[in-house]
Amino acid sequence: MNDLRLQRIQSLQFTDRAAAERLLLSFIRDLFPKLAAIQVELRPQAVSLNSFNGYVTLADGRRLFFKTHVEPNSVIGEYYNAQLLAEAGYPIIAPLYASTEYGKQLLIYDLIEAPSLFDLARALERGERHDLEALRAAQNAADSQLLGIYRATLRPITAAENANAPVHQLFYHRLVGGRYAEFYLNKPFELPDGALAWQDLLRRRWVINGRAYPHTLGELIARAERALDPDQPSWSIVGHGDAHNGNVFFTPEGLRYFDPAFGGRHHPLLDLAKPLFHNVRATWLYHPQEVAAQLQISYQDDGETLHVQHTYAPSPVRQLFDASKRERVLLPIWEELRRRGESAEMLTALLQSALLCCPLLTLNLADRKRFPPQIGLLGLALSVMVASEPIL
Repeated sequence: MNDLRLQRIQSLQFTDRAAAERLLLSFIRDLFPKLAAIQVELRPQAVSLNSFNGYVTLADGRRLFFKTHVEPNSVIGEYYNAQLLAEAGYPIIAPLYASTEYGKQLLIYDLIEAPSLFDLARALERGERHDLEALRAAQNAADSQLLGIYRATLRPITAAENANAPVHQLFYHRLVGGRYAEFYLNKPFELPDGALAWQDLLRRRWVINGRAYPHTLGELIARAERALDPDQPSWSIVGHGDAHNGNVFFTPEGLRYFDPAFGGRHHPLLDLAKPLFHNVRATWLYHPQEVAAQLQISYQDDGETLHVQHTYAPSPVRQLFDASKRERVLLPIWEELRRRGESAEMLTALLQSALLCCPLLTLNLADRKRFPPQIGLLGLALSVMVASEPIL
């Protein structure tokens, strides 16, 4: 079974929410007939790039929260591993009802009143909240706990175990499984002052804000296909896999995770890629028009090199997330992996390649209905930057 119905709901929520809600109510009634659902309310959000969530009202008056992750061209059949994460020590919000069959994947929770870190960070940036230090303390504590879980669950896995890890859907399978080709191959890429064929873009070198980067985008993508190939033995931890700020809640008891769509046993650096990019450098991905209105970006193309100048930079809130994750998790687990024989070259290639997939393949940068040309160019520049800059 495919998940075309779920994909239809995810897309339709932004253009005809009432129609999407009718489809979803029918879906939930078919899936959980004893639940007695009478109404659903979708919450179209900027963070919901490949998912949807909202509320379901039952005949007895209760309101519950639901979420699903929709991944076109997925090769993963079983998405949800909440019990595995709970047993490893994650403060995971457990679902009340769960369907894990591919094409029918849906989790239903008690109503979650706490804000997500995605919403909290936006409120802090807008001056609507002023509890930055409380966030810092909660994030630091959560990352210290995360490192403890990494260390406690770290062990090698076979190539077969690695290949079956759901997290690869976010990286390797997007790169080789159809999404990359669907987005970019054999198509022009519209830039602010014209367009380049994708094959030409792949061959260009980059100078970004005065810094020359050594590899073309084509070379970085080819390296990523090799580095991210899951058909090889690996070190692994039990990880959430998709712990961007939309999947973490700020509660009085500390940060709590939910929606373990890609949870499982996988390499710790793959586990860190989504939070390191999406929580820090991806405001433009969620709010492209808003960022475009403030962004200054220009470029020159001499036929061999794209010279790009831009003013995009993470806010202090985003820098908080970056510093905590790097200092409390990335650096110590990197050192642990090096002690266990992993080469710095391999670790660098793995994490840089996973980071490359975040701006390049979460959404289609060539989609001008979603992204203005200047944001498309920024996305490409950031793809090159995160795939090239030193990790530590």
